[in-house]
Amino acid sequence: MKLLRQLLPAPGISALLFFTWLTINESLSVGNLLLAALLGLAIPIFSQRYRPDQARIKAWGTLLRLTGVVLWDIAKSNIDVAKRVLGNEALMQPRFVWVPLDLRDPHAIVALAGIITLTPGTVSSELSEDRRHLLVHALHCEDPAALVQDIKSRYEQPLREIFE
Repeated sequence: MKLLRQLLPAPGISALLFFTWLTINESLSVGNLLLAALLGLAIPIFSQRYRPDQARIKAWGTLLRLTGVVLWDIAKSNIDVAKRVLGNEALMQPRFVWVPLDLRDPHAIVALAGIITLTPGTVSSELSEDRRHLLVHALHCEDPAALVQDIKSRYEQPLREIFE
């Protein structure tokens, strides 16, 4: 078991690297399979010392549900942003909004910032020094309180279940 842990210090990252390599190269040739396996094994081993604090996922079901929510929101936001950009730009109300965070786990905060940035029309701009507020820029925001509530209920609460 100890040998397996040494060979696969981060199995999730190894799998992600393996499949990413194959996807980028669009080939299942023997050479690409071997190189994908080598990268999937070597990169986590050599980068392990740079990741002293590893994430621990506590609710896999919640992670799967959150993934679905995020994918749906990305698709929906793409349509919304396209309509706004192709429509009357004067009707857009861009705004910066500080989102108070209940999250304390650094992995959860990074995940939240990433989810916000991946969703078209919003971007994470800054994390306060005390890590209690995240500055979000929204392409269109009529009600800052509604944006904060949406982020907290759709993303932050599931991330708390997953990481904390």
